[in-house]
Amino acid sequence: MNPLLEKFKTPFETAPFENIKTEHFLPAIKEGIDQAKSDIEAIKSNEKNNFDNTIVALDHAGDRLNIISGIFYNLNAAETNEQIQALAREISPLLTSHSNDVLLDEILFEKIQQVYDQKDQLQLNEEQQTLLEKTYKSFVRNGAKLNEEQKIQLREIDKNLSQLSLKFGENVLAETNKYQLLVEDESKLSGLPESIKEGASQTAEEKGYKGKWAFTLDFPSYFPFMTYADDRELRKELFLAYNTKASKGDDLDNKQFIKEMLELKAKRAKLLGYNSYSDFVLEERMAKSGSAVLDFLKNLLEKAKPKAQEEVQELEEFAKKLDGIDQLEKWDFTYYSEKLKKEKFEVDDELLRPYFKLENTIDGVFQTAEKLFGLRFKANKEIEVYHSDVIAYEVTDKEDNHVAIFYADFFPRPGKRNGAWMTSYRGQKLIEGKDQRPHVSIVCNFTKPTRTKPSLLTFNEVTTLFHEFGHALHGMLAKGTYESLTGTSVFWDFVELPSQIFENWCFEKECLDLFAKHYETSETIPSELIEKIKNASNFQQGYQTVRQISLALLDMAYHSTDPVLISDIVAFEKEQMKETSLLPEVSDTLMSTSFSHIFQGGYAAGYYSYKWAEVLDADAFELFKENGVFDTVTANSFRENILESGGKVHPSILYKRFRGRDPKPEALLKRAGLL
Repeated sequence: MNPLLEKFKTPFETAPFENIKTEHFLPAIKEGIDQAKSDIEAIKSNEKNNFDNTIVALDHAGDRLNIISGIFYNLNAAETNEQIQALAREISPLLTSHSNDVLLDEILFEKIQQVYDQKDQLQLNEEQQTLLEKTYKSFVRNGAKLNEEQKIQLREIDKNLSQLSLKFGENVLAETNKYQLLVEDESKLSGLPESIKEGASQTAEEKGYKGKWAFTLDFPSYFPFMTYADDRELRKELFLAYNTKASKGDDLDNKQFIKEMLELKAKRAKLLGYNSYSDFVLEERMAKSGSAVLDFLKNLLEKAKPKAQEEVQELEEFAKKLDGIDQLEKWDFTYYSEKLKKEKFEVDDELLRPYFKLENTIDGVFQTAEKLFGLRFKANKEIEVYHSDVIAYEVTDKEDNHVAIFYADFFPRPGKRNGAWMTSYRGQKLIEGKDQRPHVSIVCNFTKPTRTKPSLLTFNEVTTLFHEFGHALHGMLAKGTYESLTGTSVFWDFVELPSQIFENWCFEKECLDLFAKHYETSETIPSELIEKIKNASNFQQGYQTVRQISLALLDMAYHSTDPVLISDIVAFEKEQMKETSLLPEVSDTLMSTSFSHIFQGGYAAGYYSYKWAEVLDADAFELFKENGVFDTVTANSFRENILESGGKVHPSILYKRFRGRDPKPEALLKRAGLL
């Protein structure tokens, strides 16, 4: 029997990872597609169509397929191998074709149109209205009104895009895995903390190089080296390796794939009646238009760039005074920034790390969620996991009612892509009046434990954990009727609000006192150190803001420019980032070829969302600060209006319900020290 096709006989019907084999996926996907087609045929055979037998039935169509494909693609991101990657190349076009079969089905669309045309007479509540509107729009925006020839073109475009996106991600992962900086002379590791050296020694031994030190392009290895290594030439070598991923003209080069994806996206948008891919995407965003996004970014840049230029000048002067550096280069920036921060604020990551043992920090995240929302987390070893690093938790409320299943996966490994993300194995919805609770996961790449020390996080890793957990809360606390409107199924420039607001608690004494304890002495983090963290929180915010804006502008340029005009990816990137460049350009470097957010993830024409949501989160957190960071009334309002509500109604309405007004950008500018 194929375990993917049976009802899961596991605790809470969680994925039966221990019984799933790679060869189970393809037949299960095919069977899932057949079941979904049967669901669709049942809708099409209705004599009279109404909201329930058409729109609601469609929301449930293919439920089993969604579960199976969710498990498969989550494994392809977090625990992949050559077999799974090869399978992804086979499965992806099948799923794309099936999706097109549904969205381009004329009879099905006619049924939806019939219900949609009656919407003013149906007396729907706001959640039902949103589902009807979203269903109708998704069909129109995916080709339902095209003629037969155009539909064939659309199918071919979507099939090719899905394959190219997979290949892009595979190349980035392969480039990350194949590189290592092997150091044989310990004197070349001057400046690196002992814990980092020990981790590099352990990595080298695992790779078969006993007595040496290995550094990789995984962030927990790359970033500390760039931050602390005194050897400028080795910093340069590692910087170049990191910033030339998938751009070397070999079989892992992504430049041609970028061009092909841009051409296909533009062609798709034109086919559907839009001037550009960004116009197509932004129609369904809070920002609504490319001009609104560009105005937002340019206004922010106007305020941030002068501050960023001051910060770079200060750092150049500091580096010259300290080490006689005549020209500050990109591989120097993080190194001297850390030294300057330590001098100005008497705080650095190595001073803070001992207070952020991973297990304690996880407990702190859980305690914060309990104080705000009454949630409790209990590790459950009966729940199967896909790797020994993964921990599964049962989540309950204060009355001990089941809320969700939460998976946590923290350390880098060869089968896992870089970065950090939240994902879902099962969404929340009502099935015949019964509340199906969600199964969500966060996947990170944090500093691993060594032989002598536990996993001690940098403060940046602490904020990353809180960020991803904010996304997880959005998924876990979902409370709606229809899965396509619950949890993180919201506008892309709203989805970062729950994650980014949750980072704010990392800077609050009331929160840090819960968990920031020295891993050896159990001493609570001193108040003066918390004050230093807060004082340093604005350090180089101008530079960091300009950096984020530069990526958002590059993304917008890629997806609003006619691809015919983008003949050279290197030249295009350099031209677009010229206005935001603050340090000398480094020839041969290229970040576009590993810009997975926009070419593999869902952030195409949407990278601006991070800054957009920062306006929301800074403004929203002001209310917590006014009322108390653990104020129950404010937390309940945020839970009810933001976390539980998902995409029931337009996000601007939800935000107003929580805040009582539209967001004001002043809170962000104040927090970033840009006012």
